Amino acid sequence: MSIGNSPEDDRPSVEEDQPSAEHEQPSVEPDQPSIGRALQQARVEAGMTVDEVSTSTRVRIPIVHAIEQDDFSRSGGDVYARGHIRMIARAVGVDPAPLIAQFDGEHGGRPAPTPAAPLFEAERIRPEPRRPNWTAAMVAAIVAVIGFVGFTLFSGGDGGGKSSTVAEGPSPEQKPATKAPASKPADPKPEPSDSAIAAVPKDKVTVKLSVVEDKSWISAKSHNGKLLFDGTLRKGDSKTFQDDERIDLILGNAGAIELYVNGKQVDDDFKSGQVERLSFTKGDPEAG
Repeated sequence: MSIGNSPEDDRPSVEEDQPSAEHEQPSVEPDQPSIGRALQQARVEAGMTVDEVSTSTRVRIPIVHAIEQDDFSRSGGDVYARGHIRMIARAVGVDPAPLIAQFDGEHGGRPAPTPAAPLFEAERIRPEPRRPNWTAAMVAAIVAVIGFVGFTLFSGGDGGGKSSTVAEGPSPEQKPATKAPASKPADPKPEPSDSAIAAVPKDKVTVKLSVVEDKSWISAKSHNGKLLFDGTLRKGDSKTFQDDERIDLILGNAGAIELYVNGKQVDDDFKSGQVERLSFTKGDPEAG
């Protein structure tokens, strides 16, 4: 029979184990504001109302209110929520990239890009170009050669061997032919380059799209909803749109596009197959 410590003395101390378990939990940064709170503070500091943000971004007023309350359920999905955050952030003058990263971290990471293939299913099937009829071209060439040879032989034997020289006599004094003054070659016109878009009018919003790889489906509308373009651009194609106030874009396969707004290239993290909804005004791109 053991008279040492009682069994209760050998049991692990609950009070000592619990603090260590709590220290293992990841710490939460209390100072980092939520996405909605950050956008609301930026809007107030910019001196803008919710109505002005809605007018500038084309995002409906109830959705702006909901996002400022960190309610993204009214945006219609993570892809549209990211687009709304991006446009609101630009409108109130803050960098959208940290807010997008915070949203992805809170909602399970960046959403998978939308497959680009269905966007091109509605593309009209273009008829194959007609191939040239090489047989007809060869026949026409042979006929032309035969006709030329026959005409040459006929005109050469028409004089019956007599020369066509005239009687000798005093020939009039020949004047040296005056040479026409050589015309100065016209200066070659400079080829337009992408830098020419820098001279855009300041009283309008100008958007230029260039497809640098694959192809992309584009939809562009003016501020009053008028459809400026709706179709597919292939690699090497470009389109330029202008409006007095705003241009709204939907870009399919946004990663294949180089975007210039008011003479400045917009560098954004667009991915291949990604769909982007964007709006630009005369003041874009804004620094922020």
